[in-house]
Amino acid sequence: VQLQASGGGLVQPGGYLRLSCAYSGSMFGINVMGWYRQAPGERRILVAAISSGGSTNGTTNYAGSVKGRFTISRDSAKNTVYLQMNSLRPEDTGVYYCRAGVEHWGQGTQVTVSS
Repeated sequence: VQLQASGGGLVQPGGYLRLSCAYSGSMFGINVMGWYRQAPGERRILVAAISSGGSTNGTTNYAGSVKGRFTISRDSAKNTVYLQMNSLRPEDTGVYYCRAGVEHWGQGTQVTVSS
């Protein structure tokens, strides 16, 4: 599985960004994809996840700090997972990583929220 993240950048507080994670390869057995954030000096944490397949298809899960501001979605036709980030705050700053299943990680994309 190959994951390619993009869409990061510098944005002012209150602004928005949309991250994309294009995936390729066999997704057989992978039933969850997610976005993680790692701030400088901190561990990587889950920001949002979306499940696929079976009775949980499309179920989403968010970190408390981003609920109501971020939305994760998946376009299977385009093999892409998105993270729409609105009302961005300085504490949202970090490197954002896409993950497929347990073992597959994409390269990070930097998000900086600053005035």
